[in-house]
Amino acid sequence: MRRSPADCRRGMIALYHCRDARSFRALWALEELGLDYTLDVLPFPPRARSEGFKDINPLGTVPALIADGHLMTESAAIPHFLATRYGPSALAVAPDEAAYPVYLNFLHMGEATLTFPQTIYLRYSRFQPGRADAAAQDYAEWFGSRLRNAEGMMGPEFACAGRFTMADISVGYAVMLALSIGLDEQVTPGMRLYFERLSQRDAFMRAKARQGPGAIAT
Repeated sequence: MRRSPADCRRGMIALYHCRDARSFRALWALEELGLDYTLDVLPFPPRARSEGFKDINPLGTVPALIADGHLMTESAAIPHFLATRYGPSALAVAPDEAAYPVYLNFLHMGEATLTFPQTIYLRYSRFQPGRADAAAQDYAEWFGSRLRNAEGMMGPEFACAGRFTMADISVGYAVMLALSIGLDEQVTPGMRLYFERLSQRDAFMRAKARQGPGAIAT
């Protein structure tokens, strides 16, 4: 049963998700934290193919996370919220840690800097081919340049703080998306190895299993 924010009492968490869409960040974070939640896997795009979804999320997008009676829709913000609201957890870098500003930067970089150009590429290469082919290629190369620069800013194993954090979920999803939509050549060997390490985590594999098989959406 679909739950609106008003339906969720304090402590209840519900996630509306499309397979391997941005909402995978939220699903992965929930599994990392071992939280109890309900999951509704929707057809993509949910605003057009899931009747009544815009009554839950007026944006018509995923993720739509309902927690403590509030709606959250931003895939980079949700993992940090979960780790701090339901923590404490080492998956979030605390304000008194030296790496806190670096953590926040990578947390938002994964979406705003890395995933955004991929969505433009995806739109004009797959959903509306022939309409703006040059723009699609430009954004593919733009993504590749940004990813290479981001790699140079990261730690030797994880994004920051010398440990796996929610920032790795944000950045790691961007690499996962690139490898799924035809941007393989833009992903460096180092970033491939980085994602391979992340994808071996038990929580990542549980999130994949929980959503079930299906084509990627964004």
